Amino acid sequence: MIDARRLQRTFGDGFVAEAVTDLQEAWMRHADAILGDDQLVSAVYEALGSRHPQSRTRGRRGAPAEMVLRLLVLKHLRNWSYATVEREVRGNLVYRDFTRVGGGKVPDAKTMGRWGVAVGPGVIEDLHRRLIAIAQQQQVVEGRKMRVDTTVVETNIHYPTDSSLLGDGVRVLTRTMKKVTVIVGAVGATLRDRSRSVRHRLWEIGRIARSKGAQRQEKLTRAYQHLLAATSRVVGQAKRFSREIGAGVKRSRDVLQQAALEGWRHELDTFVPRVQQVLLQTRARIFGGDTHVADKLLSVFEPSTEVIRKGKAGKPNEFGKMVELQEAEHQIITAYVVYDRRPSDSDLLIPALEAHERTFGRVPRLVAADAAFYSGANEASAHVSGVTRVCIPNQATKSAERKREQKKRWFKNGQKWRTGCEGRISVVKRRHGLTRSRYKGDDGMKRWVGLGVIADNLINISRVLATRAGT
Repeated sequence: MIDARRLQRTFGDGFVAEAVTDLQEAWMRHADAILGDDQLVSAVYEALGSRHPQSRTRGRRGAPAEMVLRLLVLKHLRNWSYATVEREVRGNLVYRDFTRVGGGKVPDAKTMGRWGVAVGPGVIEDLHRRLIAIAQQQQVVEGRKMRVDTTVVETNIHYPTDSSLLGDGVRVLTRTMKKVTVIVGAVGATLRDRSRSVRHRLWEIGRIARSKGAQRQEKLTRAYQHLLAATSRVVGQAKRFSREIGAGVKRSRDVLQQAALEGWRHELDTFVPRVQQVLLQTRARIFGGDTHVADKLLSVFEPSTEVIRKGKAGKPNEFGKMVELQEAEHQIITAYVVYDRRPSDSDLLIPALEAHERTFGRVPRLVAADAAFYSGANEASAHVSGVTRVCIPNQATKSAERKREQKKRWFKNGQKWRTGCEGRISVVKRRHGLTRSRYKGDDGMKRWVGLGVIADNLINISRVLATRAGT
C-alpha cells in the first residue's frame, strides 16, 4: 500500500526534528520546503502506484512517496550509492529529518533500487519541469538569458577491445548455460565449458599486444583465430540450448524452474546476436583491416554506447551518450536532453530556443554558446524569433565587419558568461556523478542525468533563496 505522505508520526520524530534545528546547512532548509511541494510528491506517488493496479489499496504499507522522493534526491545530492544512502541516513539525524524517515526504520538499499526503476525518466522530467516552475514562482530564474553546451556522460563499461568483448560474451553465455544445466541435467545438448581456454587466449593476446617485434602481428592474428573459433563454438552451443528450451527438450516440471528456464532462454537470445556482431567486427578488423565498422558494438551489456570525440587531449575517446544542458540565470539548468545518437552541435541551438520558449513563454534576450553551435542559419533564426543578442563566435569568418562585431563589449561579456557552462558541467560531474552513469540501459542513463540535474538545481535554487533571506 502506497501513501503520498506519512499519516502518523512516531515517538522519535519530534526528538529528531528538535535535535537538528541548528545543524542543517542554510540551503537545506529551503530545499526541504521545495521538496514538500504537492505536485512533486504527487508525481512520485503516481509512479509508485502504477507498478501494480492495486498498489494504492492493498498489501503492506510501504514508504510514502515523499520519503521516496527525498531519498532518491539525497542519493544524487551527495553522489552516493544506495548502500551508502542507507548507512548515512541510519546514522545521521539531519538526513533522517530531511528524508522524513524520522525515528522510523530506514529502507534497505535494494528497496531504494526498486524505487529508482519505478520512478522512470518520464517522471523525472516532470519533476524537473515542476522544479523550474517553482524557481520561476520564487523569481530565482526569469529566462532573460540562455547558454547551452554539450558534454558526454559515460556508460558504466570497461575500455572496449575486441578480445575483451569476446571474453565478456563467452562468460555471459557460458554462465547462463550452466544455470540451465543445473535444472535440466544431461538432457539434450551437453555443455562444454570453454571459459578456461578463452581466458588463456585473452592473456596471450594481451601479452602479444604489449610486445614488440617483427612477428608481433602474425602472432596476434593467430591468437585471434583461436579466440574467434572458441567463441563461435560457444555461440553455437547457446543457440542449441535456446532452441531446445523452446522445443521443450530442456524443461522442468516445476513451474518456477520452468519460468526461470524461459528467462534464461530470453537472455541467451539477447546476448547471442550481440556476440555475433562482435565476431563480425573483430574479423573485419583483424583479417580485413577495417577499423570503421558501421554501428560498432562497444559493450555487450550497454549496446547503445557510442564513441564520442570532443577533442580532449587527455581523453580523446569517450564511451557513452551526448547530453545537452541549457541554463538561465543563477546557474539553473532549465532543460537537459540525452541523445540516442550524437547530433551536430549546430543542429541543437534552435530546438534549445524552442524549449526555452515553452518553459518561460518568451525567448531570451541573450543567447550564448561556443563556436560549435554557430551557423548563419542559426543566427538568423534566433534574431527572427526575437533574440536581441546572439553571442556565438564564428571562428571561420574572414569578414572584417564580423570580426569587429565579435570584439564589441556586449559580445565579449556574453562569451564570458558563456564560459560558466564549462564550470556547471564540471560541477555536475564532480558533485553529482555525471561523469559516468551507474544505472543500466538507455532509461537508466536518462534517470541518472535527470536526477543529477534536479539535485544541482535544488542546491542552486535553495542557495539563492537562503542568500535573499540572509541565512
